[in-house]
Amino acid sequence: MVRHRLSFSLFLLLNLATTAFSALKFSRDDFPDDFIFGAGTSAYQVEGAANQDGRSPSTWDTFVHAGGTHGATGDIACDQYHKYKEDVKLMVETGLDAYRFSISWSRLIPNGRGPVNPKGLAYYNNLINELISHGIQPHVTLFHVDLPLVLEDEYEGWLSRRIVKDFTEFADVCFREFGDRVSHWTTLNEGNVFVLAGYDMGSLPPQRCSPPFGYRPCTKGNSSFEPYIAGHHLLLAHASAARLYKKKYQAKQHGFIGINIFAYWFAPLTNTTEDITATQRAKDFYLGWFLDPLVFGDYPETVKKNAGTRIPAFTTSESKQVKGSFDFIAINHYFATYIKDNPEKLKIDERDFELDVGTDMIFKPQNDVPAVQPPLMPWGLQGVLEYLKQVYGNPPIYIHENGMRMQRNTSLNDTSRVKYMEVYIGGVLDAIRNGSNTRGYFIWSFLDVLELLDGFESSYGLYYVDLDDPDLKRYPKLSAHWYSDFLKRRNMSSDGDIRIEKNKTPLSNAQSF
Repeated sequence: MVRHRLSFSLFLLLNLATTAFSALKFSRDDFPDDFIFGAGTSAYQVEGAANQDGRSPSTWDTFVHAGGTHGATGDIACDQYHKYKEDVKLMVETGLDAYRFSISWSRLIPNGRGPVNPKGLAYYNNLINELISHGIQPHVTLFHVDLPLVLEDEYEGWLSRRIVKDFTEFADVCFREFGDRVSHWTTLNEGNVFVLAGYDMGSLPPQRCSPPFGYRPCTKGNSSFEPYIAGHHLLLAHASAARLYKKKYQAKQHGFIGINIFAYWFAPLTNTTEDITATQRAKDFYLGWFLDPLVFGDYPETVKKNAGTRIPAFTTSESKQVKGSFDFIAINHYFATYIKDNPEKLKIDERDFELDVGTDMIFKPQNDVPAVQPPLMPWGLQGVLEYLKQVYGNPPIYIHENGMRMQRNTSLNDTSRVKYMEVYIGGVLDAIRNGSNTRGYFIWSFLDVLELLDGFESSYGLYYVDLDDPDLKRYPKLSAHWYSDFLKRRNMSSDGDIRIEKNKTPLSNAQSF
């Protein structure tokens, strides 16, 4: 019955795709000739084959099997491990320039260090070769929140400086084995959110936190210190891997290396000095925490002042290594949020176990983003790009993730997502016309993958994956048709009653540069 409904829906979509749209106000030809359009996934969310061909468990395996994603696991996921050729064919039909994916460290090097798993190596070689043979660029992320469990058990992963050496050796294997065909490397995905969720709130692996913080009970951790320690080691590991790439591989492979951060856009709730100041503080903690060391060699003064001795200090040598250790900055952006000053946080008794990163920020988000179909706020993405241009010297930018969360169901008529893509891609074009050095845009996600927060209860994909079908058949949604027609230069636009929320404060005031 499910497949019957999907077939009927597909029939309707093919008609909708040719009748329900008027001409876009822009086209792909308005973008620079070398601008990249793609879609993305990550290893644990899409590959499956979790217990096959020598792959060892990652921190995600433990987390999901303990109920971390509402009972869903990546044991099978979308089974791209076995269906990569089919998926690449869909990418070609969609018209993608590039596919962003990650390499599972525990599949490639099951012990975290040492011998390479030949079957894991063969899989990534086959995937990359399949992409290249069809004219699709592979954009590879090395770490997407899935540390080999053996390293977490041995020395607590990112809390130990030992991770820098092990990560660099893992990166070295990837550069050596795949770098002749991969020209875009990203060391780490969403380092800022990873340390907040994994070491402060305990909502993602390795699920560490301490009372009174945390979205769920944690059996270990310290929310006061550990996010800052893990973040520091992430930056050092990135810098080490980037330095290795530039010294040993870049001249002969002619590739580029960067890092990815999650980029909310923050706007003040009011034009009061307090809210504007709090908004800048939010930017310093969410963006500056990672970007300032990369561009200027040290953490923002606000972060250092509020975190005090709980945040490690860079040595002179470390500062030099981290500063400038990128060819591009990648961002993940979904929505904007309004900020109100929250001086009540300053009244907390400053005992270590009652301080965390959230307390240090001293602000309060004012709009709770709905679980599904949030209002469209394309000015938020434009704000991020403008901020990166003005504050951080306009580095090359890749938008690695941008997409709309919807309730997972069998409907393929995702008109809300189509409208989201239209207004956000249009916003990117406006930013480029305003001087942003943005080089590429990747929709999240190519397929309806295992989502890291709620398993298979929500979806972001261009393609629906029928989990009731033993073959996990893929079905294109309306968004896949729209994106394909846009990429193939057919005129399409969306209709429908979709709410686009305007910024409550002028962007010139909201940016607080």
